[in-house]
Amino acid sequence: MNLTVRIKLMVMMFLMFSTWGAWYGQMGKYLFTTLHATGDQIGNAYATFSIASIVAPFFMGMIADRFFSAQKVMGVLNILGAIILYFLIQNQDPDTFFWYILAYTLTFAPNLALSSSIAMNQMKNPEKEFPAIRVVGTVAWIVITNIIGFYAVGDKVTIFQIAMFTSIAWAIFAFTLPNTPPKATKATSVSQILGTDAFVLFKDRSFSIFFICSILVCIPLSFYYAHANLSLTESNMTNVENKMSLGQVSEVGFMLLIPFALSKFGIKKMLIVGLIAWIVRFVCFGYGDGISSEWMLYLAIILHGVCYDFFFVTGQIYTDNKAGEKIKNSAQGLITLATYGIGMGIGSVLSGKVLDKYTTKVGEVSTHDWTSVWMVPAAISAIVLLLFILVFKDNTRTEA
Repeated sequence: MNLTVRIKLMVMMFLMFSTWGAWYGQMGKYLFTTLHATGDQIGNAYATFSIASIVAPFFMGMIADRFFSAQKVMGVLNILGAIILYFLIQNQDPDTFFWYILAYTLTFAPNLALSSSIAMNQMKNPEKEFPAIRVVGTVAWIVITNIIGFYAVGDKVTIFQIAMFTSIAWAIFAFTLPNTPPKATKATSVSQILGTDAFVLFKDRSFSIFFICSILVCIPLSFYYAHANLSLTESNMTNVENKMSLGQVSEVGFMLLIPFALSKFGIKKMLIVGLIAWIVRFVCFGYGDGISSEWMLYLAIILHGVCYDFFFVTGQIYTDNKAGEKIKNSAQGLITLATYGIGMGIGSVLSGKVLDKYTTKVGEVSTHDWTSVWMVPAAISAIVLLLFILVFKDNTRTEA
């Protein structure tokens, strides 16, 4: 892969994650502060990404991969996304906001697969070349959230205005990307998209438990994405977006530790450490305060790397190793649909209902009992940990 192509792929990743990072972590605070949305409305707004994550593989497998070049599909999707964001910016009604954000996420979600397809199509050795391209996306997320934090616009419609302009730039740039023509000679079947070929893995009790736990742990993850920004703001932490970007810095750092940790400690211990980190971070979110115990909030943020990398990334490696060459794509597709589709969807809706339950409204002022809110995902994480310790038996030591 020549230098020009490499730079183009890096710019693609930067624009994609700048667009996503501009609004995703801040949307809950924007909805509550600016549109005066309820917890239920916030949860439903985040659930749209799960709906889009379920639809995207069908769109990719049955339409995009069969008929159109990937870079052209990316360009068109982002033009549509920018148009939808323009109308979303004009909206002031939290109920109507749901339909706008649903339409937008349906245009955004396919880009996650498209970007990987475009990048890997240019690589001779994706295992070695792709990480260096993908990490630019994490850097972009850090940059854009720090810009939002520096200008203190995390609760303003500005977050969607930024996403709209980066979408336009991304759409134009997409048409300059290396040509990635359709490869499928026939339509992908529904069974292939759902990953039913990988159902044979459920004969292994440890994999079945891992699969169930992966869905369940996405419920607490949804609480983090939907409520962490608002919670930290109301806990008297300042420059929240800037400080939350430390979670992505942590993610990069712990990603580098995975190969060593896998060979040293094995799959089971790695996954257990990840689950313990989930419990600790939610307790810290619940009891930390930006005035008297801000260190707890910092710890909760920084633990994002352990939580995400040691469970989800390690889990992807575990799935890959269990599946083998023939069904590894089906297995990864099955896990993705189950976690980002089902697990995150349930978690997003539940997080909204829990927030409403622990919200007290006096006149026009709403206050949240964040300790009670965060104890719910902490309890779910504890249940998953207990189930995992008791039933999961596989502690294979392997290289990442």
